[in-house]
Amino acid sequence: MTQEVIVTRELFDHSDPENIKFKLPQGITKEVVIAISKYKNEPEWMLNLRLKAFEIFEKLPTPEWGPDLSDLDLSKITYFAVPDSKSNSTNWDELPKDIKKTFERLGIPEAEQKELAGAGAQYESSVVYHSLKKEWEDKGVLFEDLDVAIQKYPEIVKKYFMTQCVPVNLHKFVALHAAVWSGGTFLYVPEGVKVDLPLQAYFRMNAKKMGQFEHTLIIVEKGAQVHYVEGCSAPQYNVNSLHAGCVEVIVKEGARARYSSVENWSKNTFNLNTKRGIVHKDAYLEWIGGNMGSGCTMLYPCSILMGENARADHIGIAFAGKNQNQDVGAKVYHLAPNTSSLIKSKSISRDGGITTYRGLIKISPKAINSKCNVQCDALMMDNKSTSDTVPYIEVQNNSSDVAHEATVGKIGDEQIFYLMSRGIPQEQAIQMIVAGFIEPIVKELPLEYAVEMNRLIELEMEGSLG
Repeated sequence: MTQEVIVTRELFDHSDPENIKFKLPQGITKEVVIAISKYKNEPEWMLNLRLKAFEIFEKLPTPEWGPDLSDLDLSKITYFAVPDSKSNSTNWDELPKDIKKTFERLGIPEAEQKELAGAGAQYESSVVYHSLKKEWEDKGVLFEDLDVAIQKYPEIVKKYFMTQCVPVNLHKFVALHAAVWSGGTFLYVPEGVKVDLPLQAYFRMNAKKMGQFEHTLIIVEKGAQVHYVEGCSAPQYNVNSLHAGCVEVIVKEGARARYSSVENWSKNTFNLNTKRGIVHKDAYLEWIGGNMGSGCTMLYPCSILMGENARADHIGIAFAGKNQNQDVGAKVYHLAPNTSSLIKSKSISRDGGITTYRGLIKISPKAINSKCNVQCDALMMDNKSTSDTVPYIEVQNNSSDVAHEATVGKIGDEQIFYLMSRGIPQEQAIQMIVAGFIEPIVKELPLEYAVEMNRLIELEMEGSLG
């Protein structure tokens, strides 16, 4: 019999006593960048990349588009902290009790034992646990902590790390990430291999004033298939933390990749994540994401459709409550003929929360007969909340087709009245309406993440009557 887990906000907002064996001083300097690389015993090419990125970071201005970042003080952030735990353990029982307990409360080992091809867990700046089932190892699948992958597969990592997908100079926070990144995931799926079970990684920040900068690098070779899932959380503090991770996905000819994530940071977290994918001929990339919890989010997954018949879907949910600003969206570059993309964005705001869809669609002159459909739906729970849609669409040929729909609405009294007339309490009725609103997106998530997403929405909706 499966034991029911009672999910409360405290499950995610709790913190453990700091148990750190190595930590660099707060603030970002050249010396900090060098110290990170030295601690990891990295090859010279990675140190040079970090130093180049640091120079770019110092020169680039803070982005003026998106939400206000004036409360983010980069000099008060700790950029590297290593927990007092064995790195990359393949044995769950080897983890320190406090770290193991944290991840167990979040369902990590339980999920792994059930329906995963492999799992990883990162705590602060280090991956503390990583495993891959033998049947996938035997087929040549590589699933490693990226720090380990640099040592074991340097030629592959050097070829793809921030060279094709995410350029170091994309914007200030990408350059910062490149300078101080630590941990994350390396996933390589050989040609023709279809991994039919999800692979999972979970990232947890525990310390105050912490920065987490994990890097995810996924390469799916010709005709291969994989589904990768990420979860994220952090405790609630009265001081700011920063998450500025990076995801790079390269999907080769005829391959399929699905990237799913549920980002549930705390309200003191600035979530400035960058996610980009390159999609080659006849390939398909799917982004599925849920964003909530953080006080400020800037997240716009990007697909670059490089090859003919390439396809990308972007499906996302954002929730903003009191003192939260969720600025999310999608970007798609159509660069080849007969490419197609779909964007479905749903947002919920209550108690003065702000949600914004910010999107970019660009269809080049060479991308003839391409198609794109954008659907943005916003649900506001009260008159204090805000929802905006900021689309940018540029079509540079006459044979392509782009459609954009945007709706903004409030829960109707007649809907609530109908459900209450059937004996359903008012608050439960509201939660049911919200669940129906997000259902088309939640159903695309793996089961355990779909359950978590629904529970998180319910938690955020508590007290919605007042």
